Amino acid sequence: MNGGRIGSSFRDPSGFLFSSGGTLYRQVQSGYARHYDQLRASGLYDALVAEGLLIPHVEVGLEKAAAPGAYRVLQPERIPMVSLPYEWCFGQLRAAALLTLRVQQVAITHGMVLKDASAFNVQFRGALPVFVDTLSFERLEEGEPWIAYRQFCQHFLAPLALEALVDIRLRDLLRSYLDGVPLDLASRLLPRHTWLRPWSMIHIHLHARSIDRFASTSGAPAARKPAKAAAGRVSKAGLDGLVSHLVDAVGALKWSSGGTEWADYEATHGYDAAGQAAKRDIVERYLRKAPPGLVFDLGANTGDYSRLARSLGAYAVAIDGDPSAVERAYGRFAAEKVDGILPLWVDLRNPSPPQGWAHREWPSLAERGPADTVLALALVHHLAIGNNVPLADVAAFLAGLGRQVIVEWVPKSDPQVQRLLASREDVFTEYNEDSFVTAVQEFFHIDERAPVGATGRVMYLLSALAR
Repeated sequence: MNGGRIGSSFRDPSGFLFSSGGTLYRQVQSGYARHYDQLRASGLYDALVAEGLLIPHVEVGLEKAAAPGAYRVLQPERIPMVSLPYEWCFGQLRAAALLTLRVQQVAITHGMVLKDASAFNVQFRGALPVFVDTLSFERLEEGEPWIAYRQFCQHFLAPLALEALVDIRLRDLLRSYLDGVPLDLASRLLPRHTWLRPWSMIHIHLHARSIDRFASTSGAPAARKPAKAAAGRVSKAGLDGLVSHLVDAVGALKWSSGGTEWADYEATHGYDAAGQAAKRDIVERYLRKAPPGLVFDLGANTGDYSRLARSLGAYAVAIDGDPSAVERAYGRFAAEKVDGILPLWVDLRNPSPPQGWAHREWPSLAERGPADTVLALALVHHLAIGNNVPLADVAAFLAGLGRQVIVEWVPKSDPQVQRLLASREDVFTEYNEDSFVTAVQEFFHIDERAPVGATGRVMYLLSALAR
């Protein structure tokens, strides 16, 4: 952030986001005035908000402006937790793609078009996607091509195709390519049979070749023309057809969240009914001790404890590194239209870092906190034994994420720890409860300790020390 500006909001001359006094604002620059006026006068803004497609805002006085040249200052509804496309499961990226296309369809009927189709323009209110960039609309000029077509294919269609047809882990390309997966790369990675599918042949393979051809001639004097002109003229009916074809393409892509090592953990966690009930009672009691607000549920699996936190008034972020578990959680919460639980696919061994220009464009996971409460249930042994992270480093990591932590200690004798040790030498001599207590006391005050029935596991309620 620079002088109150949000780090990601500096590329668009139409306006920018900034924060003042803890309130989020969007400044609309005078150069965007005619497009903003049409957004309001055409009824497009009202239609999108009524359908739940666009984040609502109120207009405030120009005295709130953060820089010269303001035409309007808006106060948008604030998203409780910003998420990033490289943290989404397949279902979330697909939902964001379909939302973007629906926004484009509604815009066309009101004489406007999306000039940006970036995945970063979508956020999630819980499991429900919403478009958040009010300044992404411009007047529809009859005959002009959709200038955001390539961006849509790079941000949505190409990564979805790679995840569905090659390997779900290719989602991580979005972390390396912040402006979307290059179409020539996607074309090389996709199976040869995708040349026989009209949607992938047109929107990825031939699209990539046309980009390459244009790039190879763009330096020649005769070819120095705007990208819009190079794309050819498109009628309104043709634009409608393009969007409909993309809707069909995205809708046809599916990924099955089959069983993985931990996807079925909630059914195979080793607790008997009494132990599970005891654990839930302790977690609920700890959560009730203070209004939970924002909760990070680390290693959330399919989100049962996130649901508990939500029932007590929290906005829960259900974080897990298993794509199948997150996909199941998202599918469940999306079907129920849950607006207070946000599932995220994040590998805690390598969580989202600061990204983009000058390391300030997109914040790390920790920078989007701190959470009021962190749930670290059946997590420490995965980090300490499964990934050789010293207990002191685990404690420091938790301290960087939240003000209060509910953490479950799982002893070495536990079947789940023994499962981790089955394929490796036990060199973890410091993995014991005394060492764990010593580690957490560097960062936290231990408010409570409670054995979980007869399981041998222990729940701790920790509050961060003043620093």
